[in-house]
Amino acid sequence: MDVHGTVAEGFEPVRDAFAGNFELLGDRGAAVAVYRDGHRVVDLWGGSRDVDGGTPWEHGTAQIVRSATKGVAAAVLLLLHQRGELDLDAPVGDHWPEYKAAGKERTLVRQLLAHSAGVPVLDRPLTPAEAADPDLGAAAVAAQAPVWEPGTDHGYHAQTYSWLTGELVRRVTGRTVGEWIADEIAGPLGAGLWLGLPEAEQGRVGRVGPVPAPESAGALRTRPKRAVSEAYADPGSLTRRAFGAIDPLPDENDPAYRAAALPASNGIATADGLARFYAALIGDVDGGRRLFTPETVELARGEQSAGPDRVLVVATRFGLGYMLHGSASPLLSPGSFGHPGRGGALAFADPESGIAFGYVTNGFRKSVTADPRAQALVRAVRTALS
Repeated sequence: MDVHGTVAEGFEPVRDAFAGNFELLGDRGAAVAVYRDGHRVVDLWGGSRDVDGGTPWEHGTAQIVRSATKGVAAAVLLLLHQRGELDLDAPVGDHWPEYKAAGKERTLVRQLLAHSAGVPVLDRPLTPAEAADPDLGAAAVAAQAPVWEPGTDHGYHAQTYSWLTGELVRRVTGRTVGEWIADEIAGPLGAGLWLGLPEAEQGRVGRVGPVPAPESAGALRTRPKRAVSEAYADPGSLTRRAFGAIDPLPDENDPAYRAAALPASNGIATADGLARFYAALIGDVDGGRRLFTPETVELARGEQSAGPDRVLVVATRFGLGYMLHGSASPLLSPGSFGHPGRGGALAFADPESGIAFGYVTNGFRKSVTADPRAQALVRAVRTALS
């Protein structure tokens, strides 16, 4: 398998690990980018653009990144707070009066970001067409009674995060979250990153799909705990209901789905776009714009929720919109913050080392938070820094 692109001196282990993902871990098409102190040190791609085709992956090929989108959406709320337009400790209902229904009147903005708002499920799931309508999605979560008293527990808001964060941004700014990202983040940074893919960009996005676990003896294999397997198998569990808040599952290759703006699940990005975004959260990129102040970085990665997750059925740690380093989401170091995409993608920043990382793939596995391919690359970055 030919690997294309460049690595800076010292980061050769990342190129080796990336090639190994194709040889041992079954990657079909993927890219990885790494920045250090605001400068790109890894920019690699390989394989086919489409999971089911032979067209080569090119520099600038983009893919849907599923829940890695959540980290980009979280930045919008934190930047609004940084600018004095949004109080993280204010009730959501101050901006969105309809949200006060069904026992949610004291839900705080920070609880939406920390997955402690208590609304990971919908009593009536939305169809893909309904989910793409921001008015219908907002009305559904506003009317939903919480599963637990907001702020007293936490559980991954796998799909409802879309309408919770998206509607709050719309109420505060008058813009959709996708418009805000384009105007205030992706555009100024020159980052390949979209929430609500423009028609003009559709041609650069590859087809995604499931890929089996590799049979190679060198492949990494993990077996989920019995409680986790049972939770995903039980139609009545919070786990199945949270991931099933959109039913049936959308066709992720449908241009109409990609054109919608669902901050929980359907962002489109290049590996460089994700890495560049996270680099800008923690420092100047190529001597240019920085997004987060040091104080906002500490807000983003300050632990808000930790322990057994009511939805994922493993111990998770969340800051404000970001997964933190832990057994469920291994990142580079204890100070890292970022977000995986179910089955593949991963993006994060590590302020202490100045590292920002982005990995995208067209082949999705059953893993939720710790895909072996992404983890092989993270280990290689750690080796390069040692």
